[in-house]
Amino acid sequence: MKIKKYIAPTMPEAMNEIRKELGPDAVILNSKEIQQGGFLGFFKKKKIEVVAALDPNPIPTKKEMKVSPIKKRETKPLISQHSNEVLLKEIQNLKKVIDSSRKESTEYFPLDYQLVYQYLLEQEVDPEIAREVVDKVVKQHEELHASPDSGQIKADTQLAIRKLFESYTIKGIEANKQVIQFVGPTGVGKTTTIAKVAANMMLNEHKRIAFITSDTYRIAAIDQLKTYARILNVPIEVAYTVEDYKNAVLKFKGYDAILVDTAGRNFREEKYVKELKNSMNVNTEIDTYLVLSLTAKPKDIMEIYDQFHHIPLKAVIFTKVDETRQYGSLLNITRTKQIPIVYVTNGQDVPNDILQVTPEMISKLIIGDPSDK
Repeated sequence: MKIKKYIAPTMPEAMNEIRKELGPDAVILNSKEIQQGGFLGFFKKKKIEVVAALDPNPIPTKKEMKVSPIKKRETKPLISQHSNEVLLKEIQNLKKVIDSSRKESTEYFPLDYQLVYQYLLEQEVDPEIAREVVDKVVKQHEELHASPDSGQIKADTQLAIRKLFESYTIKGIEANKQVIQFVGPTGVGKTTTIAKVAANMMLNEHKRIAFITSDTYRIAAIDQLKTYARILNVPIEVAYTVEDYKNAVLKFKGYDAILVDTAGRNFREEKYVKELKNSMNVNTEIDTYLVLSLTAKPKDIMEIYDQFHHIPLKAVIFTKVDETRQYGSLLNITRTKQIPIVYVTNGQDVPNDILQVTPEMISKLIIGDPSDK
């Protein structure tokens, strides 16, 4: 086996070098980010180090393997039924081990598919989900006996991601239930998002909207929602207690939708989630949307979501999409938690910087333009 280390400014450039020197049958053994150059420890540049290998005698693929004619042999006594059962069990266990190993490894991916897999990881897609997506594309091309170029592989990967999202799409926030509650950690832009949703419901659906805020922990949050209420000409009530909340809901019962801004808290602490759930018990006719920032770490996003297992969530809204270039969490949360994403926000402008999510939009955000090499 020929093994060689490559160092390049980016992963695509490293893959191109590997493809030129070792060919499309090369496999990636390891890749990591390193720092090179500089002066006295300063001005170092980030580069990618990739270790690749090529087996000069690869195991033939299914298409290359030839089946020899079965020769007639003399009949021998049959093995006992017990021996057959033991052998069958051993074969089944071996198959499980092989399938598990294949699932956890990407080395069996041809080089161009490994490039797409690495790109998904750079997008912070969960490795297991990335393998699942690329494996579907590989199998699709194998079944069609296709030999696609890198652009077609990216296009088909984009299509595979789009299909994953098609089962988890909803058409905006509909006022099926009068009370619509927005929850989420502090600093995600929840109050501004509520104003955008309200403005769109009023302008596009001609709904009568009212606001309730229970975010009494921050004076600035109350003032911010009051400012939006004044601009949109929407009534607002501040709920300091559960009783205040009940009275506000009764006061606005003639409105099409009541949008509730809850306190942004550290929801890693379960007591705050339980506190939130207790406040919801005053009204069972309620839809709850979780607001998260796409700039947060993928692991933090999943942990925050898991803290809300006490509360039935309708969908997720991601903010600050314009402040990052990694969109993998959009795929991670939908695939892992099987919950739709209804909106993404991409700026501070009310009511414009909010987009209804579609499978096509998400797949394009993650994969980009398939024509880009």
